[in-house]
Amino acid sequence: MDKKYYIGIGIIVILLLVFAIPKYFTGNVTASGTEIFGDIEKLEIIHFHGTNQCSSCIAVGDLAEKTINTYFSDELKSGKITFQHLNAELSENYNLAKKYGVTGSSLWIGTYYKDGTFKKEENINVWYKINNKADYMNYLKSILEKKLGDN
Repeated sequence: MDKKYYIGIGIIVILLLVFAIPKYFTGNVTASGTEIFGDIEKLEIIHFHGTNQCSSCIAVGDLAEKTINTYFSDELKSGKITFQHLNAELSENYNLAKKYGVTGSSLWIGTYYKDGTFKKEENINVWYKINNKADYMNYLKSILEKKLGDN
Protein backbone atom coordinates (compact mmCIF):
# COMPACT_ATOMS: atom_id res chain seq x y z
CA MET A 1 0.00 0.00 0.00
CA ASP A 2 1.28 3.36 -0.81
CA LYS A 3 1.36 6.53 1.27
CA LYS A 4 -1.48 8.22 -0.69
CA TYR A 5 -3.85 5.39 0.26
CA TYR A 6 -3.24 5.90 3.99
CA ILE A 7 -3.53 9.67 3.64
CA GLY A 8 -6.89 9.19 1.88
CA ILE A 9 -8.15 6.89 4.64
CA GLY A 10 -6.95 9.36 7.27
CA ILE A 11 -8.82 12.22 5.57
CA ILE A 12 -12.03 10.16 5.45
CA VAL A 13 -11.74 9.31 9.15
CA ILE A 14 -11.12 12.95 10.06
CA LEU A 15 -14.12 14.07 7.99
CA LEU A 16 -16.32 11.51 9.73
CA LEU A 17 -15.11 12.67 13.12
CA VAL A 18 -15.70 16.32 12.26
CA PHE A 19 -19.04 16.12 10.45
CA ALA A 20 -20.90 12.91 11.27
CA ILE A 21 -20.23 11.96 14.86
CA PRO A 22 -20.66 15.33 16.67
CA LYS A 23 -24.34 15.61 15.77
CA TYR A 24 -25.04 12.64 18.06
CA PHE A 25 -23.66 14.58 21.02
CA THR A 26 -25.51 17.85 20.46
CA GLY A 27 -28.91 16.52 21.49
CA ASN A 28 -30.35 17.17 18.02
CA VAL A 29 -30.18 13.60 16.76
CA THR A 30 -30.78 10.28 18.49
CA ALA A 31 -28.55 7.26 17.98
CA SER A 32 -31.09 5.90 15.48
CA GLY A 33 -30.71 9.08 13.42
CA THR A 34 -34.08 10.56 14.38
CA GLU A 35 -33.88 14.33 14.53
CA ILE A 36 -35.07 16.04 17.68
CA PHE A 37 -36.52 19.46 16.99
CA GLY A 38 -36.47 21.05 20.43
CA ASP A 39 -38.41 21.22 23.64
CA ILE A 40 -41.55 19.12 23.70
CA GLU A 41 -44.81 20.93 24.25
CA LYS A 42 -47.08 17.90 24.16
CA LEU A 43 -47.22 14.18 23.36
CA GLU A 44 -50.40 13.02 21.67
CA ILE A 45 -50.93 9.27 21.85
CA ILE A 46 -53.73 7.96 19.68
CA HIS A 47 -55.07 4.46 19.27
CA PHE A 48 -56.65 4.49 15.82
CA HIS A 49 -59.06 1.66 15.11
CA GLY A 50 -61.90 0.66 12.84
CA THR A 51 -65.56 0.18 13.62
CA ASN A 52 -65.11 -3.57 14.03
CA GLN A 53 -62.10 -4.43 16.14
CA CYS A 54 -60.43 -7.78 16.71
CA SER A 55 -59.19 -8.73 20.17
CA SER A 56 -55.61 -7.72 19.28
CA CYS A 57 -56.73 -4.26 18.16
CA ILE A 58 -58.65 -3.80 21.39
CA ALA A 59 -55.67 -4.99 23.44
CA VAL A 60 -53.29 -2.49 21.80
CA GLY A 61 -55.56 0.38 22.77
CA ASP A 62 -56.55 -0.87 26.21
CA LEU A 63 -52.96 -1.57 27.26
CA ALA A 64 -51.80 1.82 25.98
CA GLU A 65 -54.55 3.54 27.95
CA LYS A 66 -53.73 1.54 31.09
CA THR A 67 -50.00 2.36 30.73
CA ILE A 68 -50.64 6.07 30.37
CA ASN A 69 -53.18 6.20 33.21
CA THR A 70 -50.88 4.21 35.49
CA TYR A 71 -47.56 5.95 34.86
CA PHE A 72 -48.41 9.36 33.41
CA SER A 73 -51.41 10.63 35.37
CA ASP A 74 -49.67 13.93 36.21
CA GLU A 75 -48.80 14.50 32.56
CA LEU A 76 -52.39 13.71 31.56
CA LYS A 77 -53.74 16.21 34.09
CA SER A 78 -51.34 18.93 32.93
CA GLY A 79 -51.99 18.29 29.22
CA LYS A 80 -48.36 17.34 28.54
CA ILE A 81 -49.70 13.97 27.36
CA THR A 82 -53.06 13.28 25.75
CA PHE A 83 -54.53 9.91 24.93
CA GLN A 84 -57.53 8.93 22.89
CA HIS A 85 -59.13 6.03 21.08
CA LEU A 86 -60.30 7.20 17.65
CA ASN A 87 -62.34 5.34 15.08
CA ALA A 88 -60.48 6.20 11.86
CA GLU A 89 -63.52 5.17 9.81
CA LEU A 90 -65.74 7.96 11.17
CA SER A 91 -65.94 11.14 9.10
CA GLU A 92 -65.37 13.38 12.14
CA ASN A 93 -61.93 11.77 12.59
CA TYR A 94 -60.93 11.96 8.92
CA ASN A 95 -58.59 14.96 9.21
CA LEU A 96 -56.68 13.57 12.18
CA ALA A 97 -56.39 10.13 10.57
CA LYS A 98 -55.11 11.80 7.39
CA LYS A 99 -52.62 13.92 9.37
CA TYR A 100 -51.14 10.74 10.84
CA GLY A 101 -51.35 8.69 7.63
CA VAL A 102 -53.42 5.97 9.29
CA THR A 103 -54.12 2.88 7.21
CA GLY A 104 -55.57 0.60 9.89
CA SER A 105 -55.64 -0.15 13.57
CA SER A 106 -52.50 1.36 15.06
CA LEU A 107 -50.88 3.22 17.94
CA TRP A 108 -49.38 6.58 17.06
CA ILE A 109 -47.31 9.06 19.03
CA GLY A 110 -47.47 12.66 17.88
CA THR A 111 -44.86 15.01 19.29
CA TYR A 112 -45.58 18.72 19.28
CA TYR A 113 -42.51 20.88 19.84
CA LYS A 114 -42.44 24.37 21.29
CA ASP A 115 -40.96 25.68 18.05
CA GLY A 116 -44.20 24.69 16.26
CA THR A 117 -42.93 21.54 14.55
CA PHE A 118 -44.73 18.22 14.71
CA LYS A 119 -43.43 14.68 14.35
CA LYS A 120 -45.57 11.58 14.09
CA GLU A 121 -44.53 7.97 14.50
CA GLU A 122 -46.40 4.71 14.48
CA ASN A 123 -45.27 2.26 17.12
CA ILE A 124 -45.60 -1.22 15.63
CA ASN A 125 -43.62 -2.95 18.38
CA VAL A 126 -46.59 -2.85 20.75
CA TRP A 127 -48.31 -5.49 18.61
CA TYR A 128 -45.63 -8.00 19.58
CA LYS A 129 -46.18 -7.35 23.28
CA ILE A 130 -49.98 -7.59 23.65
CA ASN A 131 -49.84 -11.08 25.15
CA ASN A 132 -47.65 -9.90 28.02
CA LYS A 133 -49.24 -6.97 29.86
CA ALA A 134 -46.17 -6.16 31.98
CA ASP A 135 -43.83 -6.25 28.98
CA TYR A 136 -46.18 -4.04 26.95
CA MET A 137 -46.58 -1.50 29.74
CA ASN A 138 -42.85 -1.36 30.54
CA TYR A 139 -42.02 -0.97 26.86
CA LEU A 140 -44.47 1.87 26.20
CA LYS A 141 -43.57 3.53 29.50
CA SER A 142 -39.88 3.56 28.53
CA ILE A 143 -40.67 5.02 25.09
CA LEU A 144 -42.71 7.86 26.58
CA GLU A 145 -40.26 8.50 29.43
CA LYS A 146 -37.44 8.79 26.90
CA LYS A 147 -39.40 11.32 24.87
CA LEU A 148 -40.27 13.34 27.95
CA GLY A 149 -36.71 13.00 29.28
CA ASP A 150 -35.30 14.52 26.10
CA ASN A 151 -37.28 17.62 26.96
